[in-house]
Amino acid sequence: MQNKPTNHSLAEYIQRLLTGEALLKNTPENVLEVVGILKAYGIVIDAYSNNLIYIADNQFLVFFPFFKYFNGDISLAKLFRHWWHDRINFEYAEYCMKAMMWHGGGGLDAYLDTPEFSQRAQAVINAKFKNNPFILGINQLFPEFLIEQLRTSAYYSGLGQFWRVMADIFLSLSDRYDQREITSIPQIVDHIKQGLVEAAVKPITYAVKVGDKVYDLIPKSVGLTFLGDTAVPYVEAVFFRGTPFLGTVSYNAQAYQIPPDQTRFQYGALYADPLPIGGAGIPPTLLMQDMRHYLPEYLHEIYRRSRRGEDDLRVQICMTFQKSMFCVTTAAILGLMPYPLDTEEPSEEKANRVYLEKWLDRLQTSQLFDVNS
Repeated sequence: MQNKPTNHSLAEYIQRLLTGEALLKNTPENVLEVVGILKAYGIVIDAYSNNLIYIADNQFLVFFPFFKYFNGDISLAKLFRHWWHDRINFEYAEYCMKAMMWHGGGGLDAYLDTPEFSQRAQAVINAKFKNNPFILGINQLFPEFLIEQLRTSAYYSGLGQFWRVMADIFLSLSDRYDQREITSIPQIVDHIKQGLVEAAVKPITYAVKVGDKVYDLIPKSVGLTFLGDTAVPYVEAVFFRGTPFLGTVSYNAQAYQIPPDQTRFQYGALYADPLPIGGAGIPPTLLMQDMRHYLPEYLHEIYRRSRRGEDDLRVQICMTFQKSMFCVTTAAILGLMPYPLDTEEPSEEKANRVYLEKWLDRLQTSQLFDVNS
């Protein structure tokens, strides 16, 4: 059962952040678990990233993309592995993409609703279907239908580019841990924060090729960047809000189990109960299933020694994964601080504290107190 936070405990977490600590306790066990799970996660989102970008670049405006998870490499053997689920579950990547698109936020979401994007999208549609009067007729009747397909493709590309950066950060973290350069939770947080800062202004662009011509749907001139337009909306949509899991809550409006306001959603990775994560129909189960194939031996051995051994492996992976996500959240919080942590200006110190209080207020009902208990 989750411990109910108190104002006193929240103040302790704020003070911890102000003194350079993390939301997760700094223990050798936590360090080992976080690095190990982020290595597995890095391998998985590397695959997710490659597939999302492949879909965006090669499956745009394809109405029935039967082979979108194959990255262009289609064979009978691979098809059988796909049906047998002996593969990466790319469906989870799409779940995250749809959550980002639904919740919106950031420059990417704003730009996709502009007349400029619609004009660029229409040029792609005209080129793609210039010899297909039926589809062009449908486009005349429903002018937003195909444009919406390209908005979705833009989100495929945006999330793919975001995960490309994060995969490199997590895998390099594992390398540094193996070289004994990383030995504490604050060092893990600092590594992630430095990676986010270095990639902060990395341009987010998207272009497609029709025939011999390349069409810029999101040109560099739009000014979309990694941190503000993909990283922050991702944290908001996937870490905090998420979407209600089918079968766990009632979608009946009279039951009032789902808030009518999206901003009050608390179904994200930081709030999810690990126990359902391991059952069919819960989207993060796919991610846990993917990560179990790439666990470092030192982490897998910890799970084997647990009370239930590998019988609840996905649940154990989820609990560790939540620990790691609180480290990523700490890095994001510290990276977006209005003023440096070591400031001695009273007004700046006050602004920092107010900023942290708002974050901790949102985390009151999260799994934060459980992962530290």
